[in-house]
Amino acid sequence: MTETSQTRSHAYSTRGLLARWHGLRAAAAIALVCAGLGGCTGEQFQKGYILPAGALEQIPIGASQDQVLIVMGTPSTVATLNGEVFYYISQRSERPVAFMNQRVVDQRVIAIYFDKNRQVQRLANYGLQDGKIFDFISRTTPTSGQELSYLTPLFKLLSFN
Repeated sequence: MTETSQTRSHAYSTRGLLARWHGLRAAAAIALVCAGLGGCTGEQFQKGYILPAGALEQIPIGASQDQVLIVMGTPSTVATLNGEVFYYISQRSERPVAFMNQRVVDQRVIAIYFDKNRQVQRLANYGLQDGKIFDFISRTTPTSGQELSYLTPLFKLLSFN
């Protein structure tokens, strides 16, 4: 009887080792598949100016140009119309899978208008909504004037489609 119980315990231990080995192989295979799929996850890209949180709230109407430079930093470009305008340009794009083309998700142009005394006259946060240029601060779409003609080429320049 001793020999039979030893044989049984050896058979159980062998089966236990095989079961553990199969479990480890399955776990390793699952980890390998997850790591492979992890490389295919989407990516997000930010180009241009990154707006600090709460930055526009720190710039009241009538603030000086120096205050704007301290809060916002150097603008992407400057225009001199009837006074100066600072433009901060950014674009956010993503691609759902690593090997696919990028798709533009958001384009923004933050415009800070100054009067002749270099005081903030108006703030605008332009983006695209329903395919049209839209000011997210005043919730309006510019319809005519020089402002739209200056912003349209900027958005066309940012679009790589």
